[in-house]
Amino acid sequence: MSRVFVAVSGGVDSSTSAALLCEQGHDCAGIFMITHDAAQAAMADAEKVCKTLNIELHILDVRKEFEEILDYFTDEYRRARTPNPCVLCNRRMKFGRLWQYARRYGADSIATGHYARIIRQDSFCGLFQSQDKKKDQSYVLSMIHREMLNHILFPMADMTKEQTRKTAARFGLHTTQKEDSQEICFIPNNDYTGLLVRRCPQIAQPGVVVDKTGKILGRHDGIFHYTIGQRRGLRIALGQPAYVVGLDADTHTVILGSKEDLLSDGLIAEQVNWLIDKPDKPFESLVKIRYNHAGAAAVVYPKEDDKVEIRFSRPVSAITPGQAAVMYIQTDRGLQIAGGGWIEKPKSQNN
Repeated sequence: MSRVFVAVSGGVDSSTSAALLCEQGHDCAGIFMITHDAAQAAMADAEKVCKTLNIELHILDVRKEFEEILDYFTDEYRRARTPNPCVLCNRRMKFGRLWQYARRYGADSIATGHYARIIRQDSFCGLFQSQDKKKDQSYVLSMIHREMLNHILFPMADMTKEQTRKTAARFGLHTTQKEDSQEICFIPNNDYTGLLVRRCPQIAQPGVVVDKTGKILGRHDGIFHYTIGQRRGLRIALGQPAYVVGLDADTHTVILGSKEDLLSDGLIAEQVNWLIDKPDKPFESLVKIRYNHAGAAAVVYPKEDDKVEIRFSRPVSAITPGQAAVMYIQTDRGLQIAGGGWIEKPKSQNN
């Protein structure tokens, strides 16, 4: 019987994962991470779930350690980049700090409610897209350390959200109809603007909005309010659709352009995390440049210094520095993550 620690967040996915693992005969314990000062409601849900399942619940206060996630979050916005804290949190907290804690208490594995698959066979172990492509969360797992794959369980791997809720109901879990949270888990009330200004007041420095020629079109209250590809909320009438095509952290400038201006042939990604043996030659891949991106066909060119150059078969829109570029390869088992890296910059074949 294996000892499994289940990251119980108070939602339906994680609580159903715990229930399924208990049913399968694992020796389970729940673990809840306190990431901010307003975690009481979610913690109460986690406590109720574990009581229903008759398993112990460990409370891990990571507010101090989470400062590094908050520092990253703030610094990326300060640099006019768009962060992806879930990707970093999965690497350093859920499958880092939490796993270290679980091991001290005898855990063989750690489980979460992520919709993704890990396939193990003989000496092979890989991370794959889940069966339900609409709920697939493999993208946000792309930066976890490769050696962790042998110690992770994803009970939701082959389930749809509807099946998850039906299963939760079968186990009598009160989270059955609980809505998915749309908030950033470590920011109470989703007030990320307030958090950024408190941590870095100079981030709210006003600046100008210009077109590609440098013509001033208006003013803004801080470039952190904008991201590449943004169209809504610009509050500038040009008589034609306008999009954010550039952000300059040095001059606090927002640059607007057309939809065509957002297209790029490729990108450079840095700090690449490989979940396969690092390729020594270019390879074909489906690359996702953001969580909800369907993916685009590309050729990946591994470089020195943990970088890759990715060249798309067709131009891709709104490549955003700070987001993760996740590389998938087609196998007979489905789409497998080869690795992921942080987008440094879009790249045209002409530069």
